[in-house]
Amino acid sequence: MKNAAIVLAGGSGRRMHSNVKKQYLIIGDKPVLYYSLEAFQSSSLIDEIILVCSREDIEQCREEIVVRYGFTKVKKIVAGGKERHDSVFEGLKALEDCAYVMIHDGARPFIDEEMLERIWSQLPSVRACTVGMPVKDTIKLSDTLGFVEKTLPRERLWNIQTPQAFAYDLIRRAHELRAEGLLEAQITDDAMLIEYTEQIPVKLIEGSYENIKITTPEDLLYAELIWRQRREKTVKSR
Repeated sequence: MKNAAIVLAGGSGRRMHSNVKKQYLIIGDKPVLYYSLEAFQSSSLIDEIILVCSREDIEQCREEIVVRYGFTKVKKIVAGGKERHDSVFEGLKALEDCAYVMIHDGARPFIDEEMLERIWSQLPSVRACTVGMPVKDTIKLSDTLGFVEKTLPRERLWNIQTPQAFAYDLIRRAHELRAEGLLEAQITDDAMLIEYTEQIPVKLIEGSYENIKITTPEDLLYAELIWRQRREKTVKSR
């Protein structure tokens, strides 16, 4: 039984105000998508990678990313669906003999081995977990007219990131239920899907404040800064 990673690379450049899709934008000297694939490629915890992208991008992903950078763990590149959850389901269906699976947004380039190890140290016992970080700001809940209804307890609030990781049979069954139209809730991520279908607790695992998602031009500027700082640390440690 294998441990796998599904990497979602179907984003657009709409909010980046770019003609280039965000997964192909450059950080340092490589595309955004390269960095998360490299983290999974280098990890001894991952046996196989399924890359999910739009149908028209399959050949570009294959030639410009997978082949060019030698990502041998990428066993399949599959076309995603209309929504994010549809794309995850396509990735899940492409897996065989899988024990555990990580689901990751390819627009989050700064995962690392330490983060993956924190996930795997918990996953076999809890069967469902997600990385995230405690919020730094005060969060207020508004009413329907835009007035403060109440202030939420910050010490219990987390910003959720990816990877999110699950026992394969658990997350596959949850997505099958969603695909059958048996859920009325608006599901925004895979952890929430487990909350509604399996009703088991999802373990929160510390991610990183650097584990940002590239969505706007400001994110790309910050990502460049993170990349430079990490490169400098690597050079100094040699």
